[in-house]
Amino acid sequence: MRKSGVSFVTKIVDSRNVFEESLDTFLPDIILSDYTLPSFDAVSAFKIVKDRSLNIPFVIISGTIGEENAVMLIKEGVTDYVSKNNFSSLIQKINRALKEAEELVQKEELIEKLKIQTAALLKANQELELQNAEKEKRAIELLNANKELLAFNFISSHDLQEPLRKIQTFISIIMEKEINTMTEAGKNNLKRIHVSATRMRQLIEDLLEFSKVSVLEHPYEVSDLSAVIEDIKSEFSDAIDQKKAVFKINGLVPAYIRPFQFRQLIYNLISNSLKFSIPDIELHITIQSTIIKYSEFKLLNLPGSTQVCDYWNLTFKDNGIGFEAQYNETVFIIFQRLHHIEEYPGTGIGLAIVKKIVENHNGIITADGNLNKGVLFNIYIQ
Repeated sequence: MRKSGVSFVTKIVDSRNVFEESLDTFLPDIILSDYTLPSFDAVSAFKIVKDRSLNIPFVIISGTIGEENAVMLIKEGVTDYVSKNNFSSLIQKINRALKEAEELVQKEELIEKLKIQTAALLKANQELELQNAEKEKRAIELLNANKELLAFNFISSHDLQEPLRKIQTFISIIMEKEINTMTEAGKNNLKRIHVSATRMRQLIEDLLEFSKVSVLEHPYEVSDLSAVIEDIKSEFSDAIDQKKAVFKINGLVPAYIRPFQFRQLIYNLISNSLKFSIPDIELHITIQSTIIKYSEFKLLNLPGSTQVCDYWNLTFKDNGIGFEAQYNETVFIIFQRLHHIEEYPGTGIGLAIVKKIVENHNGIITADGNLNKGVLFNIYIQ
């Protein structure tokens, strides 16, 4: 072995006790054993190694073992056999035994890693099953919540509005038949009751619209919104004439949207522009849409934009009273109002409905307000 250039350290043992102690202290990489010894033998030594489940190559070197016994021992697990009459094969068999032992260690390490990964995968599958079960539970809860919301819609549209209609009817009767007999204080109080009842009815109707946006499903269609915008303009024709509003519609690119919901979105935006216009200044409303490449869209760094694709971009701009930039996000919060109701009537639900419609389309909406210079809304749909 030394002539072959092998670097090694040896420990020679000739009894069971020394052999067992050396397995614990010397920690051999390979065991070379004669077949027979006066007080110990290779078969007993190999049995000790096997009983301890040690993966140490065991090579028997003997001139008396015979081919038949050697084959039998190899079947039992002995690594190899070398005849004392043929030492030339010893180095080759030692190198092969050490290599096989190393490969066995690597294989066992790989198996252990696979066991750990399998256990982790099983645990992940169990967690996934729990998550799926939780999702199914949430889906059922959401379905029940939607049913409750539909029931609320019915109550809002009928049971809550019916008493208000009666209140408004009686107010109208009093104002028509008994207003002349009332004191000025009584007239003022009656007008305030009328205004409050009207506002309550508007609030209920707006809440009903908001809940419809959250619940109702409408089919997607390819639309450029031209017909929708013209229809809304005709609906606001009186207010448009009064405000002397000028519309500029720039090349509307078709998009795959829910036209019914986008009609409500455009309606609310135009309604806001007309409501929050600057007196004695001609109102300008610009609506346009285009396709933005993902490379350009990515530069906007908008929260929630994870889809790698081109985006349909709708912009809505006016030159109304606007608002300060600090309110760019809060304007979409339901019931959020930036002005006193006596200055500008409304319930503070319009832009919340707009945002909800955009979210229903898995889109993003941003507001860029400028006090006394108007506001720019950008809508991005995948």
